[in-house]
Amino acid sequence: MRTVGVLALQGDVREHVRTLENLGVTARTVRRPGELNGLDGLIIPGGESTTISRLLTTSGVREPLGALIDEGIPVFGTCAGLILLSRDVLDGRADQWSFAALDVTVRRNGYGRQIASFETPIALEGGAVVPGVFIRAPRIVRWADTVTVIATHDHGDGEHPVLVRQGAAWGCSFHPELTNDVLVHGLFLDALSEALR
Repeated sequence: MRTVGVLALQGDVREHVRTLENLGVTARTVRRPGELNGLDGLIIPGGESTTISRLLTTSGVREPLGALIDEGIPVFGTCAGLILLSRDVLDGRADQWSFAALDVTVRRNGYGRQIASFETPIALEGGAVVPGVFIRAPRIVRWADTVTVIATHDHGDGEHPVLVRQGAAWGCSFHPELTNDVLVHGLFLDALSEALR
């Protein structure tokens, strides 16, 4: 059985664990470096990106997780997790850092602050539609040709990617873990299974 870690320093940890378990996957919360051992993949949840980045450093998880990402472990970042996987971050703090696993530029709170949160259907490549929950969501404003765009959203100023993949790294602007729909997680797990073959 596959074991997928959920970074459990801050954010939507329980929701991701529940979704993984609903898909028949063993979920392991990760708070310390040793808990990274033996994982088939990892999810970095939504939350507050600067808080998560600080806790990654103080917990000692930052360096071993960065090494795993560099080695190609399948990793999926939602909202704040997307920020932590992006190459460039706009409107971040001066000490903002990221793992740079996705060759994209994101703008923090790119769809507005908390009061501007919204839900909208998101059409995936291939035609399936999933609920999109946007809460202080990052907006992808630049993406390299090496990035596969799986879904976009037009918030009144043109289409922007909201679900992307580059190699083993996945990023999502919205919160699939906050709904009962498991399709987005399922796509990540399908890719993870392919990588393990």
